[in-house]
Amino acid sequence: MAPCTGQFVLSVFLTCCIVPCPSHSHSKHQKACGAGGRSRPLPRGTRVPAPCQADWVPDLLKVPAHTQIDYVVTDLEGGPRPSAPVEDGYRVTKLHGGTYPGQLTTLGMQQLYDLGMRLRRSYITDLPFLTASFSAAEVYVRSTNIMRTIESAKCLVAGLYQQKQDDTVPILTTDTENEILYPNYHGCKLLKVLIGRQWAELFQLPDITADLKSIQAALGIQTEQRLDFIHLRDNMVAREAHGLPGPAGLEMWRSTVERRAVQMICHIYGASREHLQLSIGPFLQILLTNIEDKLKGAASAQSRKLFLYSVHDTTLMPCLMALGIFDTKWPPYAANLILELHQHCVTQEAFVKVSYLGQDKLIPGCSGVYCPLREFQAILSNLLLTMDRYRILCNQADL
Repeated sequence: MAPCTGQFVLSVFLTCCIVPCPSHSHSKHQKACGAGGRSRPLPRGTRVPAPCQADWVPDLLKVPAHTQIDYVVTDLEGGPRPSAPVEDGYRVTKLHGGTYPGQLTTLGMQQLYDLGMRLRRSYITDLPFLTASFSAAEVYVRSTNIMRTIESAKCLVAGLYQQKQDDTVPILTTDTENEILYPNYHGCKLLKVLIGRQWAELFQLPDITADLKSIQAALGIQTEQRLDFIHLRDNMVAREAHGLPGPAGLEMWRSTVERRAVQMICHIYGASREHLQLSIGPFLQILLTNIEDKLKGAASAQSRKLFLYSVHDTTLMPCLMALGIFDTKWPPYAANLILELHQHCVTQEAFVKVSYLGQDKLIPGCSGVYCPLREFQAILSNLLLTMDRYRILCNQADL
């Protein structure tokens, strides 16, 4: 039974084309379980060697005029933006060509702007659901406290509203310790223990170690220099997107690097319910709370129609795993996961519709693409975590 009205849209999206993240650890802080500000679960000392470097010149970071909007970055309560140790870590070293790592490129800015335009067609032009100009009462925007995700949010809003705004766009962030928009093992001791074990296990798997040794030999890298497929993939994909040449000898390994990188992510986050719950449970709780508050008519949700979260691929993949729709393919740049809340105009029954990369998805355990809310809640029930429960679990030494 397809419902006939929509209550609000909740969209989850991640950053686009970026200058690759640093090849070595600088900072004690991390995002998405990565040391030194990376979006990956990498231990201190992991390196991407010289053959995997490219020239990243400042011209790749020019800001298109049509992506500019009036915006302000705040904490979750509307106060000053928190300190950003992840971003500070990027500024320690410049890459070849003179740019800092982890920055959103012009291509990435355009990709998010284009995504915003697609959302505009869906929710303003074809279906007059949102108003034609930005209203802070109608739209909630939250990002991780990293410039590329903040800029991604800005560019998407610029495309969605064509730079038309009734209000300054507030982009909300939080500090590193309390971030739950990615698997945060800096703020969760137990998650650090669990993921550390999974990471160590990866380098004991014969197939992975054999492929890494073969790639090291092809690139002429000493065996004591430790590689990992996730960083190799980051570099290869970023260079492909920007037309930069790759290192000789690596092209034949492209499909292997892609496959092994995904295998590593699945091994790290999908090892057990506990791994997945600590990685993404608090964020899933926020998404369900937004839905429930809207249905209850909570004062904070009365005028709210759209929640935008600017996150990371290491947020999106655990979300897809939790929903049972991860296709074991790394999300492309500008990937987006959208949850729509609908309500039947006669029975008032609530439904959730999920789409990924523009395609509606049938969630395992749901009776249809329009999933009754009670079924959707049941599917996620063993993964949801309130912040209080999350903090209690995180302070445990082990399971």
